[in-house]
Amino acid sequence: MQTFEYVNATTIAEATGALGAKWGEADVLAGGTDLISLMKEHLHTPKRVVNIKGVKELGGITKTAAGIRIGAAVTVEELLGNATVRAEYPSLTGAARGITSPQIRNMGTVGGDLCQRTRCWYYRNGFGFLAQANGRSLVADGQNEFHAIFGTGPAWFVSASSFAPALVALGARVKLVSASGSREVPVEKFFVAPSADGQREIALAPNELLTEILVPAARGVKNATYEVRQKEALDWPLAAASVALRMKGSTVESARIVLGHVAPTPWVAAEAERLLAGKSLTEDVADAVGKAAVGDARPLSGNGYKVTLASVAVKRALLEAVKTRA
Repeated sequence: MQTFEYVNATTIAEATGALGAKWGEADVLAGGTDLISLMKEHLHTPKRVVNIKGVKELGGITKTAAGIRIGAAVTVEELLGNATVRAEYPSLTGAARGITSPQIRNMGTVGGDLCQRTRCWYYRNGFGFLAQANGRSLVADGQNEFHAIFGTGPAWFVSASSFAPALVALGARVKLVSASGSREVPVEKFFVAPSADGQREIALAPNELLTEILVPAARGVKNATYEVRQKEALDWPLAAASVALRMKGSTVESARIVLGHVAPTPWVAAEAERLLAGKSLTEDVADAVGKAAVGDARPLSGNGYKVTLASVAVKRALLEAVKTRA
């Protein structure tokens, strides 16, 4: 690990004032579950590390007239323990339960989950986001069983965030603050697929800090998350689906269906949403919607199995959602 300057911020203003104008000048330390590994592997070599653990403004889960506010420094364990989240946002608690490591639950933060870097082994071994050599994709022609089945490249990694699909389905926004002001961005637009080396996978500027997540009220919205993974111990899902359904009696008035771990960004299954609208949710309908959700999948040489897993994840998330109280 290279030497670096350390800033122990106690306010948002102190934290944003210590950030840099370019990526690489400064990194934010919250739970540290991703950053420390990146620094040890020399994938991140910041000149300055800004510790935000002492910034009280970044904590807490607050119920508001519009929904809930989740501080970026709220831990996974705090999220799981919140009664409002458990009652109204089962898609979030479902995603949180998938993070089975007690250490990560107690140290990892919701903001950190959204900002974590891809787990692509090409990136983690120094080949960059696009993982290219001599103008050719190492992913498309190589070991790609855990990579994307949606999109047209050149980025084939998958978004690692556990909470992003649920937050997109719920219509959540993130607040980004810099020394010169703040802005709010829909979570759906927060994630981007890089098209060139040097670009980032999130719409966060190097001088900005993600301070909170704003989730609309979910009363009347049936929601759930279903993940498929190889093992119940700490592992990233092979495919996931989060759904949010507005019902009119037993009929789905409108639906949001978002896939996770199958594309560089959370993948909105728009055709499946249209297919479900106006229908009663039976097992046969859920099966058809799951198949529609993967209708435009473009698997690589080694990950065709993810098409089936993603379809099943959608079906099971839908059937789980209709069982929840709205």
